[in-house]
Amino acid sequence: MGEKAACKSQGGAMQTSNLASQDTAYQEIATPWWAVYTRHQHERVVGDLLARKDFEVFLPFYQSTRRWKDRLKALSLPLFPCYVFLHGGIERQLQILTTPGVYSIVTSAGRTAVIPGEEIEAVKRMVENSLRVEPHPFLKCGDWVRVKAGPLEGVEGILSRVKGLCRLVISVEMLQQSVSVEVDASDVERAQRRKSRAIRDHEWREISEASARPGFVVAR
Repeated sequence: MGEKAACKSQGGAMQTSNLASQDTAYQEIATPWWAVYTRHQHERVVGDLLARKDFEVFLPFYQSTRRWKDRLKALSLPLFPCYVFLHGGIERQLQILTTPGVYSIVTSAGRTAVIPGEEIEAVKRMVENSLRVEPHPFLKCGDWVRVKAGPLEGVEGILSRVKGLCRLVISVEMLQQSVSVEVDASDVERAQRRKSRAIRDHEWREISEASARPGFVVAR
């Protein structure tokens, strides 16, 4: 009797967990990350203007030292030149396209290109922990690893070895751009690469169905 009750309880917990997982997946689809392409050196202006319009903006920077005449100058440069990331608000595209400095919305196959949330989250972790992050030549293949200790614990990416140093490379595949940060080889472990969270056709159908609800519209 007790065993049956225990099994029933576990089954109920699993069902609740599955519902929570489905709800999280739906939220990722209903409130996606996407990007706008800006005019040259207009990233900061565009980011500020869109933030004033109540968009959730993500515009990461990195620190670089450049020689200027007879001295060195520290600069704060966009980690993804000519791109600004937005979370949600995909139904307000007209407000974005009329923003000074915006050239276009990044698209794929004729519709707004959605960027997997885990790629954005990984870049955020790099920037927010004040690590020496910098642009990196785009990488799509290589040794897939997971950071097992330190401020980036749990972040996954490609391990690159250059001149005896190890760098964790995170790629935003939709933009064909990568960034990297130095890591200790002892802090990473091999991991199985997950499937991309890029929005697939059946997920777009779910978005279309959701768009029928009041206040939710997705431009295709």
